[in-house]
This record gives sequence, structure tokens and C-alpha cells, in this order.
Amino acid sequence: MNIRQALEERKRPLVLDGGFGTMVQRYGLKEEDFRGYRYRDIPGMLLGNNEMLNLTRPDVVSEIYSAYVGAGVDILTANTFSANSISQADYNCQHLVAEMNREAVRLARRAFADSGREGFVIATVGPTNKSLSISPDINDPACRAITFDQLAEAYIGQMEVLAQEGVDAILLETVFDTLNAKAGIYAMQEVKHRTGKDIPLMLSATVNDTAGRLLSGQTLEAFLISVSHAPLLSIGLNCSFGADQMLPVLRNLHRMLTDRAGESGQRPFISCHPNAGLPNSMGQYDVTPDQFAQSISPMLDERLVDIIGGCCGTTPEHIKAVVDLCR
Repeated sequence: MNIRQALEERKRPLVLDGGFGTMVQRYGLKEEDFRGYRYRDIPGMLLGNNEMLNLTRPDVVSEIYSAYVGAGVDILTANTFSANSISQADYNCQHLVAEMNREAVRLARRAFADSGREGFVIATVGPTNKSLSISPDINDPACRAITFDQLAEAYIGQMEVLAQEGVDAILLETVFDTLNAKAGIYAMQEVKHRTGKDIPLMLSATVNDTAGRLLSGQTLEAFLISVSHAPLLSIGLNCSFGADQMLPVLRNLHRMLTDRAGESGQRPFISCHPNAGLPNSMGQYDVTPDQFAQSISPMLDERLVDIIGGCCGTTPEHIKAVVDLCR
């Protein structure tokens, strides 16, 4: 059964995993953990480059995957969020992109296999640290840090490896700039042409306020219209803030997608993986697993979501509470 069939035949929302970076922080890793012996000569600091852990500390990555599998998730997201040449250029690691992506997917598949459970492995693809719509120079509104073609090519380089590894879907997440997302959509179409593999595409935006605007200023409705040409498996929301504050935005998203589907009733599936509230003054998340599940509950009661999970601040304990709630 593929992921689309599972969503069509499900009797409850499929559960996605939670924060990866949140879990990495628990290990208190040092520079040498991210660098290892093999990469000792790469200039600059590698601390914080979580995708490097696929190569230097696969034991840590595997433990995090296994913790989420043990929590009962249906879907694991591979540790590939910043495994693209643009993001990795900040660490002088762009030459390792293909290897990072391959190992991330293989470790995730092994986590399910070792548990004896079946599940889906999707690859998460971040927006990079560049924007196609926002100038990096306040004195030059026309300035851009990157071109559409450059961003699309970086995405193609990552997505082609992911397609070859046979991921169940690719999730373009934390979308703050619709034009960046369009570069990702174009890249997926190009990868399909090059590889002959039709990998389902999932899209998830992050909104900047409770009115539902993206950081680039677009309303949620404008965002939906802008990506309506793409054959999406799902569209949804992630990060942003806690589930309580995300609920009205999610209701609006569900209503707009339902209205656009009209009589056919055919719309993309809807996903949501919010943060564990907002961070405190120390940058920590205080929302407990039970509180997180309680704030998720209305999304399930109102049947607003087909895929539910967590983002920043969420842990296997938070996701286990969501799994129990769904069941």
C-alpha cells in the first residue's frame, strides 16, 4: 500500500513524527560529533548542521528515529530538511548533499524494519535560508540573494537523490515564501522527467501571524491559489506557533480547500504539525505532552486534518500522546 492509498482508506489521521532538532539538543553534542574524523579538515564550524549527523553520528539519528517509531508514528520524516547545496554552503558541506540524503532515508527505513512495524518514510525539504521574494538589503528592495533557477537547481540536486532512494513522498515544509515553494514544485516536475519516478509532493506553510499570512506577506488564500496548479498529495501548516493559535487558521484552510473542491469533493489531504506552543524566555518549550494532545483534540473532533504531528519543541512523548488520542 502506498501513502495515498493509506490516506484514502484510513479510519483516523495518520500520525507524523515530531521535532528532530529538539531531540538532537537532548544529546548535548559537540563540534567533534558533527565533524568526526573523516571531515576534520572542512573549514569553519559544523556544530548545528544536523544533516551531518547522518554521516558522523548515525547512531544518534537512528535513536531519534527509533524513539518516534516506538511512539507509534505512521510516518517518519527523514533528517533532510537542510540537505541541499544552498543551506550546506554555509558549512562548506555542499559536496556531501547526496550522501546526506541517502543515509538519512536508509536510516529511517531501517528504524521501521528493526521495529517490525510498517510505516512510511517521507523526506522533508526546507525553504533554505534564502528568499526569492524578500530583499536581504533594506536599502535595495529589488535585491535578491538568489535566483529562481539557482534555487530550483539546488532542489533538483536534493530531490533526485531522494527519488532514487524511493521515499514515499517529499514534504516541502516551513514554506514562508511562495516563490520558493514554486521553485520546489518545478524541481519535482523536473525530477519526475529525469528519473521517471512520480514521487508524491506534500506542501506545508508556516504563517507569521494568527491572520494566516506568510512571512513574505501573502495571505493563506493567495498562497493556495498560487500553488493550485500543482498535483499535491497534501497541503497544510507547520511550525508557526502552538496548536491552540493554529486552530482558527487551520479551520480557514479546511474551509477554503473544501470550497475550492466544490461538488467533486476532491482536494489535497490536509496536514498539520504545530509547535509545542511558543518558546519561553530561555528558548525552551513548556507545553507538556498531555497539554499538546489536548490542544490537538479539536482538530480531530472537527475532522480538519488527515495527517497530524508535531514540529519545534515536540518529542516522542508528545507524539505518543497524539497517537493515543487518535486511536
